[in-house]
Amino acid sequence: EARPRRRALPAGGGHGSLLSSQERSVRLRRWYELMMENKDELARIITAENGKPLKEAQGEILYSASFLEWFAEEARRVYGDVIPASAKDRRILVLKQPVGVAAIITPWNFPSAMITRKVGAALAAGCTVVVKPAEDTPLSALALGELANQAGIPAGVYNVVPCSRQQTPAVGEVLCTDPLVAKISFTGSTATGKILLKQAAGTVKRVSMELGGHAPFIVFDSANVDRAVAGALASKYRNSGQTCVCTNRFLVQKGIHDKFVEKFAKAIERELHVGSGFDAKTTQGPLINEKAVEKVERHINDAVSQGASVVTGGKRHSLGKNFFEPTLLSNVTTKMLCTQEETFGPLAPVIKFETEAEAIAIANAANVGLAGYFYSQDPAQIWRVAEQLEVGMVGVNEGIVSSVESPFGGVKQSGLGREGSKYGIDEYLEIKYVCFGGL
Repeated sequence: EARPRRRALPAGGGHGSLLSSQERSVRLRRWYELMMENKDELARIITAENGKPLKEAQGEILYSASFLEWFAEEARRVYGDVIPASAKDRRILVLKQPVGVAAIITPWNFPSAMITRKVGAALAAGCTVVVKPAEDTPLSALALGELANQAGIPAGVYNVVPCSRQQTPAVGEVLCTDPLVAKISFTGSTATGKILLKQAAGTVKRVSMELGGHAPFIVFDSANVDRAVAGALASKYRNSGQTCVCTNRFLVQKGIHDKFVEKFAKAIERELHVGSGFDAKTTQGPLINEKAVEKVERHINDAVSQGASVVTGGKRHSLGKNFFEPTLLSNVTTKMLCTQEETFGPLAPVIKFETEAEAIAIANAANVGLAGYFYSQDPAQIWRVAEQLEVGMVGVNEGIVSSVESPFGGVKQSGLGREGSKYGIDEYLEIKYVCFGGL
C-alpha cells in the first residue's frame, strides 16, 4: 500500500513537528553511526544486489553514511529571517517549514547513497519519506530501514515500498499523483523523469530531478597526459561505466591525441580486471542486466560500421552472463550513436578535435548537462572552459567530483534542483512569509 497517511507525520510535514531540530539531528547522527558499525555487511548487500566490486561498494557505504552525518548537522541550521518593513507598525518574518510527505524514487546503480542523499535532507528538514527503491536493488533500502528503526527514527517516518518491475509504473504514478504527497525526488533516466514530471504536474508538487548525463571529458594539448589518463580511467570505468556522471565522450586535442589513446589503452589493459564483485582483484563487475550489455554492443557495432577502430576490448567477456570487456574506441565521430546517447557501460569513445571552440561546441551539443570534465594547464583556458560548459558540475584536472559538501545536480534535461551541500535541505523546505501588523 503506497498511500502515505497524515498520521505518518511525527517528524513534521508542515503540520507541527513533534521532533525538535535537535532530536532530528541526534537520531540522524545515530543512524550514521549504525551505518558505520555495519558498513561491511551493508557493502556486501550492494555487491550482491548490483554486482559492483566490493571495494566500490565499501566506498559507497562511506559516501552514503556521510550524507546522514552532514544533514544531522544541517538539521539545526535551518534559519529564517527578519526583513526591515517599510511601515513602522509592521514586522516581516520569514519562516522555513517542511514541505510534507516526500516520495523518494531511487536507481539501482547507487542503491544506498541515492537514498541517504535525499532522505537525510528530508528528515533533517522535518519531512517524512516514502522510498520506492529500484526493483533490482530493494535490499539496501530495507537494510537502511532496519538501521533507521534502531536509531530511533519514529515509525512512519522512513517508509519503503519495494515492488516488482511490472508494478513500478503503477506505484510511481500513485506517488506522483496522490495529493498527500507534497514532494517528489527522483534519480534515474531523463525519459522516466519526464513521465514523473507530467504526473506530478496534476497536483503541482515540488520536484527534484537528477536525470541522465552525457558527460564530455576534454583533454587539451596543454594537459598533463598521465594525470588525464588516470582521471579518465576513474571517471569512465567506475561501476563498469554505470554512473550518471561517468564520462560518455572523450574529446582529445590533435596535438596529444595519439599519445593519450596509447597510454589510455595500456592503463585499461594493465589496471582493469573483470570478475565477480566479491573477488578482491576485481575492478569491473557485471553490468546490471542483459539489456545493458546489448546497448553497449549496439553502440560499438554502430561505431565500427561507421569507421571507428577498437583499440582494446570490444566484446562480451569470456566470463559470460553480463560481463563485458572494458572498451576503447578511436576514430569516433559525432554522428555515431555512442556520442549521441548515454551508453551506461564500459565503453570509451575518443573524438579528435582541433580548437577549443570546436571542443566546447561538441560538448554543449547535448540536450543534457550533468557533469563535464577537462584537463588543461592553461589558467585562462581553465576559466573560459569551466564557465562555458553547459553542465551542473565541472571537474578541472579531476575525474571524480562527488562529495557530501558539493551541490550535485544538472542543467538542461539533466534535471532540477541540487542534492547534498548546504543547498540540499532547501529542496524539502517551504518559505513562509509572516506579516505581523498593528504594532
